[in-house]
Amino acid sequence: MNSVQTRSAERALSGGTWLIVCGAMLYSILTVTPLMADHTAREWVWTAPILPLVVDAAVVIVVKLDDVLARLGGHGGRWPLALRWMTGMMTWALNIADSALKKDLVGVAIHSVAPLLLIVTAETSLAYRRALAAAKKTLETEQRTERERAEQQARERAEQARQDAREEREHAAQLAREQRDHEALLAREQSEREERRAREEREERERAAAAEREIRERREREREQREHERAQLERQARERADAEVRERAQTVAREQREREERIERERAALLGRGPAQSKLPEDEARRIVAAAFDAGLSVRSTVELCGWSLGWVSSRYADLRDPDHTGADLAIAGR
Repeated sequence: MNSVQTRSAERALSGGTWLIVCGAMLYSILTVTPLMADHTAREWVWTAPILPLVVDAAVVIVVKLDDVLARLGGHGGRWPLALRWMTGMMTWALNIADSALKKDLVGVAIHSVAPLLLIVTAETSLAYRRALAAAKKTLETEQRTERERAEQQARERAEQARQDAREEREHAAQLAREQRDHEALLAREQSEREERRAREEREERERAAAAEREIRERREREREQREHERAQLERQARERADAEVRERAQTVAREQREREERIERERAALLGRGPAQSKLPEDEARRIVAAAFDAGLSVRSTVELCGWSLGWVSSRYADLRDPDHTGADLAIAGR
């Protein structure tokens, strides 16, 4: 897994966690407010939403601070754990209180879904964040080690090249000195005319050696320049490829999120219409049944929404539970 995939996983985890938290908060406020209104003095009925808001605000604080601590690799100790479970149990107790007082076991089960999902999501997202932080730290360590190893190898190659060039120059200089000494010995044994000619020949050879060294050094510089340009082109190609991968991942995530939001809005619009005054058309009733099934509503609640009989709605629920069913979300999204 590379850094791009790690960041994508972190964004998906953060977005999903906050989506669940916000949904649970909204559901808790809508559920608990009537209960608080029934158990509050008439002149203070307007304070009914305050308690669920306070409890849910504590949930938001815990989730946000756990996110920050997990990114920094820290651990809050026992008090954050106690606060998470205390707020979760408070939310659960407030949500099921009305159904429990009425001894409605189905209502208790239904209203337990959001608080229990919130508790488990808070604990699971914290574990995931810590695991992602550890994986990201390991990945960064490996990348830093790889960069240091590559830099060390590059330094060793450069040092070896300099040493080879230095040895070559020293060897060439030694050969030139030996040649000059030999020529000087011959020049002393010859006449002044031969000495002058030998000196001119020696000077010509030195110029040739200098020209050859210059040509060799120029070729070496050109080779190094070509290698440097090739390395730059390869690095630019890798950067462009990484940018394209990041852009594709962001596009896919955005399209998926928009599709899920559209499906959720359409489902909410179908379920938020309230009880049907009369029997709705079959096509519209089927869409409402599919949305209610995905939302986890009971058969009786769905009967009130579409106006059809209990047996017909039960049959549609049985069809939706069939493994060969293609998915209620696709049916809603196609309309």
